Amino acid sequence: MTSWAGRTAAEIAAAVREGRATPREVVAEHLARIELLDVRVGAFRQLRTAAALAEADEVAARPDLAALPLAGVPVAVKDNLPVRGEATRNGSAASGDAPAGEDHVTVARLRAAGAVVVGLTNVPELCVFGTTDGVHGTARNPWDTTRTAGGSSGGSAAAVAAGMVPLALGNDGMGSLRIPAANCGLIGLKPGHGTVPAGIGRGDWFGMSENGPLATTAEDARLMFAVLAATDGAGTGAAATDTAGTGAGALSVAVSVRSPLPGVTVSRPYADTARAAAGVLAGAGHRVRRADPPYPVWLGTTSLAHWTAGTAVDAEGLDPRRLTRRTRVHAGVGRRFVDSVRTGVRRQQLRERLAPFFEEHEVLLTPALARRGPAAAEWHKRGWLPNLLVNTAYSPLTPPWNLTGWPAMVMPFGTLPSGMPGAVQLVGRPGSEALLLDLAAQLEELRPWTRTAPLGVPAQEGAE
Repeated sequence: MTSWAGRTAAEIAAAVREGRATPREVVAEHLARIELLDVRVGAFRQLRTAAALAEADEVAARPDLAALPLAGVPVAVKDNLPVRGEATRNGSAASGDAPAGEDHVTVARLRAAGAVVVGLTNVPELCVFGTTDGVHGTARNPWDTTRTAGGSSGGSAAAVAAGMVPLALGNDGMGSLRIPAANCGLIGLKPGHGTVPAGIGRGDWFGMSENGPLATTAEDARLMFAVLAATDGAGTGAAATDTAGTGAGALSVAVSVRSPLPGVTVSRPYADTARAAAGVLAGAGHRVRRADPPYPVWLGTTSLAHWTAGTAVDAEGLDPRRLTRRTRVHAGVGRRFVDSVRTGVRRQQLRERLAPFFEEHEVLLTPALARRGPAAAEWHKRGWLPNLLVNTAYSPLTPPWNLTGWPAMVMPFGTLPSGMPGAVQLVGRPGSEALLLDLAAQLEELRPWTRTAPLGVPAQEGAE
């Protein structure tokens, strides 16, 4: 008997289309794996066992089954996006429990492509922080369950890394896809603005938040991205896997290990990982050189203003007594910035400052994180300042690309001294999602990674 849990989405969909597997048996195997493992991982806030099995049977009965790109593929959905018939809790006790009347457009696109939603994944309250813990549970890193999965798409990342689902839907307002992807050894793609429908919270954090895929391979990430963006999957980016080393097709890649934020440093293991990835790309024929983007000195204050102001808007209408203290303070700080942030002036200034850099370089390669993720602890019970400091210290490299609205993705690369997966970030010009995925596919071919975490063995302590 073939086991489908732990297989890629592309493998599962092909098997279902060809009649080698049924959607029900695929979904049932994944539900069983969730029941076995999630007590240790905490990826899911709500499991949809009966509904998912019924929906799997509906997929099997579809007359277009043989043409569905995600035929029978189990997916998890971040619990800040509406799923028909389920409450959207957004990690908070202050949210309502009324079931959603219809799916978010991205969820609807996944279902139209043949995917089956098996559950909703844990998030920090209002998806604010880079650790996923709160009143609905704590999402732990399957590679080391003593550490956080990251946030705010932490539950989605943990579910994929543990092999509970091959794909998960998350979103990213200041790194919320890329941070957990880096922690958990996954590909996490934040599309450029307007590429995938947003509709997140009460205004997409002023247009900074984007929905995107979490996957274990470049092929799966491309497949899910094509469904979310309603493309044919071909894309328009230069095919790095075909053209690298041919001269005209080689890409201009800048590598930078500098933190965008003054006073925040990148630890040696993460900097070394980025340098190693740069070496692989250079060996493959790409034009790689060291170059730091001209980050402005005001980037830190601008990031803080947008981050807190987005939370202030999302908290409107919620009972503050039911919000955690760190969320109340975060929203309170942000209220004073809402009007200035809404103008978009600083974001436009940042785009104008960084655009010449990307005229010279097609891709920017950076570390994904500055240091390893914090402990899997009850951060939601701690004060605002400790949360602010720990988030800033370990993830300074993701926010600039939400502010610009340009594509950015994180992918696994190598292994850190602790035994945890290494990761790098790739950033491109507007419209370069396909190019980034091509480059990720080439790196995957040259330096393949372990797709699923070996649960139960804590990583060794390392200087990260």
